[in-house]
Order: sequence, then C-alpha cells, then structure tokens
Amino acid sequence: MRRFLRPGHDPVRERLKRDLFQFNKTVEHGFPHQPSALGYSPFLRLMAIGTRSGAIKLYGAPGVEFMGLHEENNTVMQIHFIPDQCQLVTLLDDNSLHLWSLKQHGGASELREEHRFTLKGPPGSPPSATQVTAVLPHSSREVLYLGTESGNIFVVELPSFRVLEDRTITPEAVLQRIPEDNCNRRSCELVEALREHPKNPDQILIGYSRALIVLWDLQNNKAVHHFLGSQQLENLYWQRDGSKFISCHSDGSYTQWPVSSDNRQSEPLENTVPYGPFPCKAISKIYWQTTKNGLPYIIFQGGMPRASYGDRHSISVIHGSQQTAFDFTSRVIDFFIIFSSDPAAEFDDPSALVVLAEEELVVIDLKSAGWPAVHPPYLASLHCSAITCSHHVSNIPLKLWERIISAGSKQNIHYSSMPWPIDGGTNIAPDPPQRDLLLTGHEDGTVRFWDASGVCLHLLYKLSTVRVFLTDADPNDNMNTLGEDEWPPLRKVGTFDPYSDDPRLGIQKIYLCKYSGYLAVAGTAGQVLVMELNDEDAEHVVEHAEADLLQDQEGYRWKGHEKLKTRDGPVRFEAGFQPFVLVQCQPPAVVTSLALHSEWKLVAFGTSHGFGLFDHQQKRLVFVKCTLHPSDQLALEGPLSRVKSLKKSLRQSFRRIRRSRVSSRKRRGGAGNASEVQEANAKFDQDVLQEMELAPVQRKIEARSAEDSFTGFVRTLYFADTFLRDSSRHCPSLWAGTNGGTVYAFCLRVPPAERRMDEPVRAEQAKEIQLMHRAPVVGILVLDGRSTPLPEPLEVAHDLSKSPDMQGSHQLLVVSEEQFKVFTLPKVSSKLKLKLTALEGCRVRKVTVANFGSCKTDDYSENDLAVLTNLGDIQIISLPFLKLQIRYPCIRKEDVSGIASCVFTKYGQGFYLISPSEFERFSLSTKWLVEPRCIVDIPELTSNNHVHNESGKENASRKS
Repeated sequence: MRRFLRPGHDPVRERLKRDLFQFNKTVEHGFPHQPSALGYSPFLRLMAIGTRSGAIKLYGAPGVEFMGLHEENNTVMQIHFIPDQCQLVTLLDDNSLHLWSLKQHGGASELREEHRFTLKGPPGSPPSATQVTAVLPHSSREVLYLGTESGNIFVVELPSFRVLEDRTITPEAVLQRIPEDNCNRRSCELVEALREHPKNPDQILIGYSRALIVLWDLQNNKAVHHFLGSQQLENLYWQRDGSKFISCHSDGSYTQWPVSSDNRQSEPLENTVPYGPFPCKAISKIYWQTTKNGLPYIIFQGGMPRASYGDRHSISVIHGSQQTAFDFTSRVIDFFIIFSSDPAAEFDDPSALVVLAEEELVVIDLKSAGWPAVHPPYLASLHCSAITCSHHVSNIPLKLWERIISAGSKQNIHYSSMPWPIDGGTNIAPDPPQRDLLLTGHEDGTVRFWDASGVCLHLLYKLSTVRVFLTDADPNDNMNTLGEDEWPPLRKVGTFDPYSDDPRLGIQKIYLCKYSGYLAVAGTAGQVLVMELNDEDAEHVVEHAEADLLQDQEGYRWKGHEKLKTRDGPVRFEAGFQPFVLVQCQPPAVVTSLALHSEWKLVAFGTSHGFGLFDHQQKRLVFVKCTLHPSDQLALEGPLSRVKSLKKSLRQSFRRIRRSRVSSRKRRGGAGNASEVQEANAKFDQDVLQEMELAPVQRKIEARSAEDSFTGFVRTLYFADTFLRDSSRHCPSLWAGTNGGTVYAFCLRVPPAERRMDEPVRAEQAKEIQLMHRAPVVGILVLDGRSTPLPEPLEVAHDLSKSPDMQGSHQLLVVSEEQFKVFTLPKVSSKLKLKLTALEGCRVRKVTVANFGSCKTDDYSENDLAVLTNLGDIQIISLPFLKLQIRYPCIRKEDVSGIASCVFTKYGQGFYLISPSEFERFSLSTKWLVEPRCIVDIPELTSNNHVHNESGKENASRKS
C-alpha cells in the first residue's frame, strides 16, 4: 500500500494535525463600527445594536453576546423587540423588515433570521406610499403597525409578515373624524411616531410630522381624540398611567397633553422650551419618568440653543432643581431608560440612562448622587484614542494581575458602583483557563491594559506617559469644571477623545515582562521608557540618557520632527507602572523594534537609523550601532513631515535620491559627466516604476540592491543565551535584523548578580549575516539542543518552563519576508530553508512561536510557527523542519491595516482590527477556544409587560 501514498503523506500525522489545528473566528471585541440603531427589551433585559454594514449585535449580562448579519449589508435603521418574546424586528434602509429569533440549539441560544419582508404598494404608487418611518410591535404579539411617509399605517401579521389590508389606517379615515377647520390632507402626511396606550391595548397614539396627534381606537376603527401642536412633531411618550403623554418638537420644546374622556380635541397642559428663549435645536426623543417623591425625571435628546451650542451632542436630565446636559464627543445615535418593568408598580423609578453614541456606549447611574457614569464590562471604546500598536501577554501570574487591578481600581473611583444594569441571559461558557492581557498603545501616549481572558474585553488599567514630557495641554486641566452659574449646565461624559495633544507621544512598541513587572514602551519621537510597577503614588526624577544612533557621522541631517521636551525635576506618578528612566534616540525617529530582558536588566531598541542597548539597572548606555546605508535618505525624513499627496511625495523622493547620489559621487571625488548622471537617473526611474507596477504576488524574486531605501530600518531584536563564539561556551547575546536582510549578533558580558552594579555590561559584535535575497528580516529565533525555542527571561526561575538544553548544538532560525532559513550555531552555516515567496507568491508580515495542545490528550503539545502573510493567509509551519502544516484564509488581502494590526498569542490565538474600534479574535488551536456560549430563557410572563417595551428609535436615525 505504501507505493500508493503521496510523497510526504503520513496518515498518523494527518490525524494529529486534526487534533491540533482548527481555525475559528470566535468573537468581536470592542465597539461596533458605525452603529446606526439601538433597541432594548425590558422583558429579556437585552440590548441590541445595529450598524451601517447590516450587522446586529445583542448584549446582556457580561459574556452574553449574539451576532447576526443581514445578507443585504444595508444600514439598520430601527430595532424593535416583540413584547414578551425572544424575537425582534429590524428595519433596514432599503425598507425591508427582518424577523430575528433567539432559539436554543445544542444547549445554547443562537440568533437566527426567521423571515424577511418588504412592504409593497399598489402598482404605480410612489415609493413614499410604503416607505416605513415608524414601527410599533403590538402587545398582543400578533401584529406590527407600520407608519409610512404617505401617512398610511399598515398592519402586518406576525410571524408571517402578511399584510392585513382590511385593517389599514388611511389618512382619509383619520380625517373623517376630525373637524375640517382644524386640519387638511397634508396634516396626515408622514407618520413620525406610533405609541400603544399603556393601559388600553385597543388604543394607539399616532403622531404625524405636521404636529397632528390622533388617539385611534383599533376596535371601532375611529379617532377618539385629536391634538394639534404648533411646531413640527419629533416624537411621543406616554406617561405610565396613561392620563397624559408628552410630545417633543423641532423648535426645542416639549408639550404635555391630557387624555380626557369628555372631549375630542384636547388643549395642551404646558408647553416648555428648556433652553429658550433663544432659537433651539429639535428635541428628537423624550422620556417622562415618575418617581415616589413626586418629582419626575424629564430626559430628552437635543434642544440646545442653536447659535452657541448647535454643534453639541447632548442628552439633558432634569429632576426637580437638578439639571445636567450630558455632553458627548460623538453624535448620539439613540438612548433608552432602564426603569421598573413591574406592571403592578405605580411609579417608573428610573435607575439608568443608556446612551449609544457614534463612538461609544455610555451608561449613567440615575440613582446615585451626581449621576456618575457606570464602568462598562464590554463594548469598550478601544479607539478612544487611535490604536497604534498591540502586545499580548499570556498566563499572567496572579500577583501581577492583582496589582494591575488594584492600580486600575484607584483610577475608577469616579465611576458608579452600581451593578451592570443590562443583565439578561446566562453565560454558560467555561471559566477562562488562564489570565491573559492585551496591551494597546495609543496615539495620545497612553497604554491600556485589557483583560483578554474571556469573551468580554474589559479595561483593567490605563497608563499615561504624558507626565514625563512637556506638552501644550496641562494634564491637570479638568474639562468638566463648570461654574455655578454656567448655562446650559453641560458635563462632558465618555472616554472617546480622538484628538492628541502631540502626535509624537504615540506609542509604537510595548514589551511587558510578566515575571518581574518591568514594562518598556517606545514612541513616535524616539522615546524609550522603562517602568516598574509601584502599588503607591510616588514622586521621583525620571533619569535621562541619549542614544546617538548616527554616531556623529557626517553628511546626514534629520529633517523630521524634534524630540519631545522633558520635565525637569521630580514628577508625580499615580500607582501603577511608573517610569524611572528615559532613553532618547537621536535622531528622534519612530522606534521600530523593542526587546526587554528583565533578568539581565537590559533593554534594546531600534529605529530606521540603527539600534542600541541600554542597561536600565546601572542607567547606562552599553552601545549603539548605526545601520544607515549611504543611500537611506528617506530614513532621515520623519513620518510626521510626509506630504499627503502621493504624486508630490514620489516626485520629491525621486529628486531627493537623485541629488543624494550626485552629491555622494562628488564627495568621493568622481563627479561623473552629465550624460552618466542622466543615464543613472533614467535607470532609477525605470526600476522604481517597474517595481510599483508589479502586484505583491507577481513581484520578482531576486536579490535586492543594497541601495534600496530603508535598508537600515531595524525590524526585529532578540535576546538569547546561546553559543555564539564557540561550541563549548554559551553567553548572553543580542540579535538584530534589518530591512536590508542583515542580521547582527553581539556577544554580551553581563556581570554576576553580586557585582552587577560595580562592573559595566560589555558588548562586542560577533557575527554579521547578510541574506542573499536581502529581504527584510521579520523574526529571529534560537532553538536549543532539543529543537525547542529558548524560554522567556525568568520563565525557568519561576518553574514554568524546562531549562533549555545547553548540551546539544543550537540552531538559529531567521525569518525574512520571503523565506525561512535555519543556521547551525556557532558556525552559522546554512542547514535548511523554506522559500515562501518563490513557492507561494506571498510575503511574511507577522511570525511567532505558538504552542499547540491536542484536544484528545493533555500529554501532547508541540511548538510551531504561526505566520501571517500579506495575502491575509495564516500558515502553520513545523519546527525545526519547516514543513507547512496547514493554511487558513483569515484577513482580506486588501485589508492592509488589519494585517498590520494582527498580534498572535502564545497558545495559538490572535487578534486583528476589523475597524478602528473592533478586534476580531480568532483561534488556530482546537484546545484554546474563547467564544460566547450563553442561553436566554423566556422569563415568566406577566400581564401588560408591553407597557415598558421602549425599544428602537423611529425618526432620529432617518433624519440624521
């Protein structure tokens, strides 16, 4: 039988691969991109959010999440839960309605689309005749009432979506019951709102755009009352007992209307313009909530004075003499109030205000004094400042975890202590097997620590590096400070703040040692900060050191941004990670690589000009190495000085490189004649254009010129204790890989612990490897005598890893964009290679070592390489034989930012940005899988639960 098997085909290995590898996209962390609609079910205590891309997401208690996607990918305009059911209806901008259900399958609930329907008018009728503007799910759970632009109200049966034509409420039928002198045909155009009577399900309130409001009797098919406002209608809200309702209008006013039994036309009780007398913006939605103390809560969106505050996104809360206008930094999509859902309760007694803004979810505690915000357990605004880098750390020790949480809790003292109010459903997923951290660096100089152990990505702690530097903004400025007589009483809420005081503060690289608590962060202006964890506030001087990566070489001039100015004297830091030393690279270019060895107390950093090593225990620079090639003139331009126009940028780059070549010839004394220069320039233009025209898959696989731009760009740094000089003695070493395919290796002499402060760390270059194809080096790894990757610093000391085998020969794996190559150590002779680009037509973008465990037995696991390519594929490659195990399509190849943002974990999972505010989590392992698993049970039915089903908005999203 063996002769019939394909070469290399091993049935045993194939079975083992099925036990080890499996690709799943498991959960989306963060805030939905471009939200467009909001709904809430007091019955299920679930919230639903719809997006412009047609996604719908349901959230309940932490860990309870569901997601659905409309096939049409149209904008979700409205979301309405069916009263007392695990069902909801969505309205899209193509006028289609969709019925979704939560159904149990395999012991867990799933969100499924059951039916879809588009309202159609008679032949020849205009689209406005059936354009749905308002949706009312009736408490009978049998029908939907659909208000349209034409003023018709259609009745649709559930769940079949069959139109009950004999029950249609036409404008003509409404006008027959209203005196002609009060209104005309145009009064019944465009239905703005439909509201069911809270005490009588046979009556509904119909609000038309031109301020006509009609109380309609469904049984007798007639108007019971009608109400005429003076301004364009925006929305309606019933008071709990049904004796009054509130209308809000386009001039920033709201009106109370009594519903009596003795007259057909009612006069308003009171008309109020909260922020008058000046012209105000429309109030698009309003709540009137009753309380035991008699003072109602009046909560509304908009209504601000148009001239001075027309650009504000606000929601106002008025309770007696208390009044606050919550000011959001992004547009308000919709909001709802959580209040008593017991139909027997006499009062609403609101407990929380939930606001969906365009860039974040904000929950306000209405029970506590001062109305503080509630810290959300999910839907984190990851992009409150733009994410610039990510770093994942697996299996955090409990002590470090508790210290980080303690530091974060001191930052959250201004948040409310109330439990999360949206708590429907039950999370039945197993507890996370370990504690994982995802660290995100941001444009404003902050690093955020997220609990990435489970389904909910929860913020634990925020670190700011701004205090070390002098910026235009004072960190003590309080944007929320208001004078006693300030009007309107605005109060800024939320965390979304896309504006950075100085883009040079941006964090580019992060490295955390989970055993020692040391943290290194590096930024856009060449700043490298080394920090340690302190449980108390402290005030101390941050020591400074400069690393001149150009080493005073002549002929170079930095044309980019300046370095950040630092504060003199002691600086006060909050409890948490506190910087104790700053290394400033010169020129102050973006730090492109970073490595920290907490056992040796060393930090290595690289830029487009070279790399350096710093001893953070002695606070002394060990060495710097300039990697800049004479033609790397582009490396002397900072990213913040680049011209936006691509054509102009290319033109300037061509001219600059030509000038540099001509001037370099002059410096060498051999200034060629004009024809030689012209010929060289023509050849250069041709080569560049040819390179640009070729797609990534078609790029020629050939040796690159040493004069290619950015060859000195340091892509990766790696510490290793290995055999570098001879095979009998191992020593600490530092490895660096550049964009030009060069690998530098330095022997390090680190004094023993007892003399560590007395003797300096010494470094000497031992090796320099030049890859023939000159492709950028993206990863370096040393394998021990058992072909196992060397453990992390201090990992063996904490008994979390076996000691490396220092008896057998070590191997060096160099991963470039185009191939994987294994060398023997210490001779550095080529042993094995895998040409990825030549065979697959793709290039390596990210690579890491991941441990894969078998789902069948706990006794077997193996280390492999997880590789992400520029085509968005993920490949798993075996160690040390470099055999391709499996390939999965993961990210669209057009999604360049998604590919660039991808970060792998140590146990075969990964994260990448699918939008500026969302991480997609995926798993390559059969054993390590983090995904939502939850169940929603139908609560016990009580009568009149429909009273409080205020789900969905009807006109705000359409008008905006």
